Amino acid sequence: MTDPLKHRASVIESLGSSLRRGGASLGTVPGLLKRVLQEEAWREFETSRGDVVRHERFADFVTTPPLKGLGASMELIDRIVGTDDPDLLRLLREAKKGKPGRPRKGEKMEGDSPSIKHGLGESGPAVDRLAREAPDEYEAVERGEKTIHAAAVAAGIRKRRISIRLDDPVSAIRSIRNNASPEFWQEFRRLVNE
Repeated sequence: MTDPLKHRASVIESLGSSLRRGGASLGTVPGLLKRVLQEEAWREFETSRGDVVRHERFADFVTTPPLKGLGASMELIDRIVGTDDPDLLRLLREAKKGKPGRPRKGEKMEGDSPSIKHGLGESGPAVDRLAREAPDEYEAVERGEKTIHAAAVAAGIRKRRISIRLDDPVSAIRSIRNNASPEFWQEFRRLVNE
């Protein structure tokens, strides 16, 4: 039977190697990262040199040079993860929160980055809310049938929004008229005429 600490290290080394190689190898990163996060392999593993490595903070694991970490930045991890896999987004957010080794009040964690951006324009709590309050919509996202934003709108978590050009009044009015309910359009016209 394979030693679990060595097995974790092999997955971590594959992940680090894919990050460093770049190009087509980056396509394997989300799957490998998801596995590392699900198994919490990043917390403790044994390198190919026999060193047992322990990390309390995910950011430390990411920024520590190989073989004891990934030798990357949290910003790179966020960019590569993207927005396609809501479970991976949740796992990453939970690892970044990290209970043990959390910085004291007022300290900033090295590698902290702004919230993960995706279709909702917010960080993980909105994804969690979708999973909790609208599991059918969340499953549609997982199956690739809807974006996170479309599912949140359908679930009533988000209000529908549109973009309006502010350099062309005719285009702006057309966009509103084509996308608004009759009640909204009537109230809009009343307010404009006041």
